[in-house]
Amino acid sequence: MLSKEENELLTRAGPGTPGGALLRRYWHPICPAADLAAETAVQRVQLLGERLVVFRLPDGQYGLLDEHCPHRGVSLRYGFVEDDGLRCAYHGWKFDRDGRCLEQPFEPASSTFKDRICQRAYRVRKLCGLLWAYLGPEPVPLIPRWDVLVLPGERRIDVHPVLESNWLSPMENSMDTTHTYYLHAMMLQKLGLPGGEYYARPIEDYGFEPFEWGLLKRRTYGGPQPEVERGHPVIFPNVLRVPSRMGPAIHWRVPLNDAQTLIVEVNWQPDGNDEPLDEPPDPEVYRLSSLRTPDGDFDLASFPGQDKMAYETSGPIFDRSREHVGVSDRGIIMYRTLLREQIEIVRQGGEPMGIIRDPEQNRVIRFQTSKGPAPDEWALRQRGLLADASSGARGAR
Repeated sequence: MLSKEENELLTRAGPGTPGGALLRRYWHPICPAADLAAETAVQRVQLLGERLVVFRLPDGQYGLLDEHCPHRGVSLRYGFVEDDGLRCAYHGWKFDRDGRCLEQPFEPASSTFKDRICQRAYRVRKLCGLLWAYLGPEPVPLIPRWDVLVLPGERRIDVHPVLESNWLSPMENSMDTTHTYYLHAMMLQKLGLPGGEYYARPIEDYGFEPFEWGLLKRRTYGGPQPEVERGHPVIFPNVLRVPSRMGPAIHWRVPLNDAQTLIVEVNWQPDGNDEPLDEPPDPEVYRLSSLRTPDGDFDLASFPGQDKMAYETSGPIFDRSREHVGVSDRGIIMYRTLLREQIEIVRQGGEPMGIIRDPEQNRVIRFQTSKGPAPDEWALRQRGLLADASSGARGAR
């Protein structure tokens, strides 16, 4: 178990917290670029405990500003996008994408007041149909170009409903190799649904090891379909690489605030071409439904619904001083140790692991993972639980 102080250290992601200082060293996906397809679109987003607005300028560049105008605190979500910036809808103060105040319409023409006003602004970039934000200090690192994002092939972006749970719970689940047997395989079987056969095989051995980008978890299955997995990489600090029916996939667990998390996944079907794309085309975007039944309970007929139940029923921020971890939880303990070590590195003024600055290294970052199917995909399609970005429920592909 953790002490209450350790739990606070590892879970809090807001401004001024040690964990937040670490997480601000990395790029995070904040929304699909399709959400800002209109030239005048402004979208409200949250990230690491900060309320922000992202907007698209007519020239195709993006801006990311603090949501509240420094004049009288009104939300810039309702502002007007102009050629060179975002104008507040209350009194017309205008800000460029770097946060500089360009105009204050009702101040004297000779006033230099606007030159002393700067709205908090952050870096935002587009890659593979997603908008990515960086809230940390200079120098700004590169957005990692994982193979799933930049190698040719078919892609799909899945956006999960917001989790009412701290980000650490889904990340610890990434290092939990045994939960798949009961939470997923047995759950589907108890409900009389197919799809859990792969994970219902006996787990004969499992282990964990550090590697360049984080931690690697492996399982050895017995029974009539024995298999030694190549492994599922947990990419520090908040990413999981997994197999899916479509092909390799990556899940980001994005801390919106201390009690809510956004899960975004990119699924990729390679076409055999090994040359990375400079600007990958925008994939189709789908949004999972609420993962709730009509009466408001958890819909346990899919992997995401089962995981949502496990994350949310432990509380918005699980009190780990009450837990009783065992030998089977050693992967979780390893992840917590790594997280604590990287927080301390940043505290001491160092650079945490996984930061990329070399463009040549970043042309494409490749991984090997196990090839297991994703039964959750089947269940979601059959139950109509996937919806695209603009319409309602979506049937099987």
